[in-house]
Amino acid sequence: MYKISKQFSFSASHILHGLPESHPCSRLHGHNYIVTVHLRARELDETGFVKDYRALDNVKAYIDDKLDHRHLNDILPFNPTAEMMAKYLYDVFKKDIPELYAIEVSETPKTTAIYEADSE
Repeated sequence: MYKISKQFSFSASHILHGLPESHPCSRLHGHNYIVTVHLRARELDETGFVKDYRALDNVKAYIDDKLDHRHLNDILPFNPTAEMMAKYLYDVFKKDIPELYAIEVSETPKTTAIYEADSE
């Protein structure tokens, strides 16, 4: 199995609902997010790629247009945790990127949430 990944970044704010008032994430705050898309394939294409990294330009365009410098509570239909965002982004991109098997969303250098599809 061949695997590749590519990182994308954006900055945004959010408020996490359902936490105690004393929890810092229950207040307005922001992150410099890193989104990593993970692709895999059993065979390489005729060029020798799992997928040409330039074919992932739609991921950057979506992130720049829909998420960057936004208040996530205003645009996402769920409580914008990193876990929920990873699943959401997987669902957004999977139809156009069949090699996609996982999405990571990192809010800080020390924290990462991963959504990985069940084996297909």
